[in-house]
Amino acid sequence: MRGYRIHLDHFETYLREIGMESLRGLSPMVLSAYLVERAGAGLAKTSMRDEASSLKVFLRYAHRQGLLSADLSPTVGWPQVYRLSDIPRSISWAEVNRVLAGVDRRTETGRRDYAILLLLVTYGLRGREVAALTLDDIDWKHERLAVPERKAGHSTAFPLSAVVGEALVDYLQHGRPATNDRHVFMRAIAPRRPLSAAAVSSCARFRLLNAGIEVRRPGSHTLRHSAVQRLVDANFALKTIGDFVGHRSARSTEVYAKVAVESLREVALGDGEAVLG
Repeated sequence: MRGYRIHLDHFETYLREIGMESLRGLSPMVLSAYLVERAGAGLAKTSMRDEASSLKVFLRYAHRQGLLSADLSPTVGWPQVYRLSDIPRSISWAEVNRVLAGVDRRTETGRRDYAILLLLVTYGLRGREVAALTLDDIDWKHERLAVPERKAGHSTAFPLSAVVGEALVDYLQHGRPATNDRHVFMRAIAPRRPLSAAAVSSCARFRLLNAGIEVRRPGSHTLRHSAVQRLVDANFALKTIGDFVGHRSARSTEVYAKVAVESLREVALGDGEAVLG
């Protein structure tokens, strides 16, 4: 319901801007012009489809209520959204290394962000999975990293890469603020509270932009996509990759197979490679 309200607020604002005071002035031309303007705002095809769908529902309702003399909903179309139509927003491993090299690990924030970036690109974690990690999820004795409720309510356990482990130790000892909270990643400034999924994505976005990486909608998903793409390029089976990164459907992994980029076979996954055996 809230989604419909947001879309209809956009439509109301547009009508006000063009000086239309009554719905009876609506026409297929006005509706088309509105959708063209919305598309020009840079909305994704899925967002445009939601926008058009909400508008069709409203137009049918307005006709039933007698506010419109004709049902204009059939005149509203939306862009077709084809599966696998979008190329994943991954970056090359050389660019990943550039992002990592650009982090100043002498600062508390730098130590935290470096560990976050490594988790994203090594294990293909989602931003919310990084934000949800707690100290109890790191098994230092057995060198394993647990990601709770990753897929269908089941936890995933990874061998703890030496590089990731070192980054986590550096952050926990020299960057993480003193707190009784068990979440691994905390805000560097007051109020001292756990990072949200949005904050993790913002962290990745800042580091990507700071390294001069050009990618559409940069964020934590960029590094997750890069982790998946690296495994695809190394010819791991899609089912294996999907299990590794917690895809709920094979179709989620299929999208990466359509992109042919330079092979990265020589890039080792580190200690985490054993999980793919």
